[in-house]
Amino acid sequence: MRRLVSGASNVPVSERCAIIQRVMSGLAAVGIGQVLMMYDRDGIAAGLERAVERQTTNSSTAWPKLTFLEMPIEGRPIDTLIATRLMYESGVGTMVVLGGDGTHRLVAHECRQTPLVCLSTGTNNAFPQFSEATLAGLASGAVAGGLVAPDDVCLVNKRLCVNVNGQAEIPALVDVCLTGETHTGTRALWRPEALHELYLAFAEPGTIGLSSIGSLLCPTSRSEDAGLAIELGELPVTDRHLNAPIAPGLISPVGIKNYRRINLGERCSRTAQAGTLAFDGEREIELFDGDRVEITLERSGPRSVDVPGTMRILGHQGVLERVQTID
Repeated sequence: MRRLVSGASNVPVSERCAIIQRVMSGLAAVGIGQVLMMYDRDGIAAGLERAVERQTTNSSTAWPKLTFLEMPIEGRPIDTLIATRLMYESGVGTMVVLGGDGTHRLVAHECRQTPLVCLSTGTNNAFPQFSEATLAGLASGAVAGGLVAPDDVCLVNKRLCVNVNGQAEIPALVDVCLTGETHTGTRALWRPEALHELYLAFAEPGTIGLSSIGSLLCPTSRSEDAGLAIELGELPVTDRHLNAPIAPGLISPVGIKNYRRINLGERCSRTAQAGTLAFDGEREIELFDGDRVEITLERSGPRSVDVPGTMRILGHQGVLERVQTID
């Protein structure tokens, strides 16, 4: 839906295959021998299988052995949850994730302490920061292979833990929003007049989506032990407003009633009106009058790998240096 109502682009299957191939090259360069991957119905895995055959025939540097997880594929979010769980149980050293905020939210729910290397290929990409895939492969392999200690290059991220009427939901990594939309529908959010309350784990300048609202009010980094709570209002009833890039190519006026910083461990409790609850930019849960919603900011999210920081350490250690003998 974002691609219909805004200027959001689509990363085609061919480019996703190319991204993974660049990751595989990076992994091979630091000696990784095996990679696990979830199969898919879109043709990414099939395209990669063909690339593996070509690479095995024509290249002198072998890619890691590629193994696909044995699991049913339904084409639904449950696939991501199951695949992440299987990878964690197999003992992988890192997980490379292609997707936007929604995909990373699902992976983060099941990956536990396994470090994530995040590649942004979604329409909402506030959580995954941009990294070139070759370097992402090198960094992922360096952490998985023990060349770099995870504690030296990983950030333990914040997350917003949510309970609705005492029932825990999958936490959000970026934002939770109470909206006046009464149905989940197409899930995406693009009407600012429907936004009522917004909670942000971080709000860094330069991002697209709901977190951009917070970044224009009170920039808050991933490393800070704080988040934001913003009360929104309809225009022209609300005097204050700002123009925020709430989707790619979509800059809309958003009414601001109030905002404040929230601390780690702080619980924000609300008695909801009829509407929906959105996680990381997508409506997930229908709310009814009187529902009790509790939102708590915690430093209990996934560990994400700092790719430039990892490359810096590899450079200082000379890990990729090779001495070539010339006859």
